[in-house]
Amino acid sequence: MSSKAEQYDVIRKPVITEKATMASENNAVVFEVAIDANKPQIKEAVESLFNVKVKAVNTSITKGKVKRFKGQLGKRKDVKKAYVTLEEGNTIDVSTGL
Repeated sequence: MSSKAEQYDVIRKPVITEKATMASENNAVVFEVAIDANKPQIKEAVESLFNVKVKAVNTSITKGKVKRFKGQLGKRKDVKKAYVTLEEGNTIDVSTGL
């Protein structure tokens, strides 16, 4: 078992978008996670932090866009999202704090 601090490093923040809200209707929650986190780490962190049973974890990496910052070209960071499907009867309310 890893410590709570390490688990908070794995799970950065919940993603609250229209697509994430639609996923919550199918008993799934979306989190922004560390770019180097793998599925077993994400599953362990969610189960221990929220006291729920995880059915499946799907991940996707969104490449950072190239944007201009004060006239200079810059690049936003890459973001990894985890779609965590929970077992029946388990819920996580992401609208409230931890």
